[in-house]
Amino acid sequence: MDFLEKLLDGVAVEWRPLGDIAKYSDVRIDSSRVRKDNYVGVDNLLQNRAGKTDSSYVPNVGRLIEYLPGDILIGNIRPYLKKIWLANQTGGTNGDVLVIRPTHPSLSSSYLHQVLTDEQFFAYNMQHAKGAKMPRGDKLKILEYRIPIPCPENPKKSLEIQAEIVRILDAFTSLTAELTAELTAELNTRKRQYNHYRDQLLSFEEGTAEWTPLGDLAENLDNKRKPITSGLREPGDIPYYGASGIVDYVKDYIFDEDLLLVSEDGANLLARNTPIAFSISGKSWVNNHAHVLKFETYAERRYVEYYLNSIDLTPYISGAAQPKLNKKNLEDISIPNPSLEEKKRIVAILDKFDALTNSLSEGLPREIALRQKQYEHYRDMLLSFPKPEAPTPTAA
Repeated sequence: MDFLEKLLDGVAVEWRPLGDIAKYSDVRIDSSRVRKDNYVGVDNLLQNRAGKTDSSYVPNVGRLIEYLPGDILIGNIRPYLKKIWLANQTGGTNGDVLVIRPTHPSLSSSYLHQVLTDEQFFAYNMQHAKGAKMPRGDKLKILEYRIPIPCPENPKKSLEIQAEIVRILDAFTSLTAELTAELTAELNTRKRQYNHYRDQLLSFEEGTAEWTPLGDLAENLDNKRKPITSGLREPGDIPYYGASGIVDYVKDYIFDEDLLLVSEDGANLLARNTPIAFSISGKSWVNNHAHVLKFETYAERRYVEYYLNSIDLTPYISGAAQPKLNKKNLEDISIPNPSLEEKKRIVAILDKFDALTNSLSEGLPREIALRQKQYEHYRDMLLSFPKPEAPTPTAA
């Protein structure tokens, strides 16, 4: 606030309805002039103020609403998705996207974009939206939203103040983007490093380890599984597991021990977007989409978990439309079976890499969220212009 006061340096701030200082685009553009990169529909505007991406659909007949560089495009369906973009090119859009064009000499497009990016505008837009299932912003009410203009009587001074506010907020945006890129690159590097060491540690030369069917290494507890349809589950704090992890929380439990779950069916068996083998501990309920394996020691359980997640299981999977790893095929998987001491050594190394990778995976979104909160904090400060006091009621 001190910085904002210094920036304003005593100049007046005028709050004007958006409709007094901007307008909706009333120009049309022929559909032949739009392409995937300059056609903007509500579907290719990104949520949470993330701009836009190229469209997968481009109309090829009729005329569209034209937008120009400096126009602000806002998705007008489900305003809570916070879809907004400051245009840097000429293109076309449809009636589901509002094209707002500044008209006041003391108002810059980038500054207006920052004001309309603020949480207060989206809250206002939702407050006046029409419709329950598919709310739509009220175009007339949006034009009543009040915009602070510093020093409106001096366009040059006003634009200088706005430019400084935008410069600071853009710097935070750039910093967040750079940090995200750095953290993502670090995470990818650690994952590649982890996969390299895992593959090395789990590769055995001929004669250095016996190969044993998985069914001889673990006790299968599939017969104890009990699926419960979602409508019959009694809510609680016990994790209810399916093929790829926790799907719900229930009141009761089947197991209360350390186990290894392995996906029995589902597209992830082939896609491998998430691990198909994962350890669980304590009280749990497991449905019939995950095999349940019990081992004598921690090292044996984790060793098999790492190995299953590292190999191609396609030879053991049946069905294309509905991939399935049945119990017999699971137990037939050949596992290199070195000594218990060697398993402990391998698991100790991989656990350290796994912890490092997971800490980065968990830390990345947390760090990004913190940077976003920092940006929003400074944006709120820099846009917290003094509002005029309400007139004092006169005595009757």
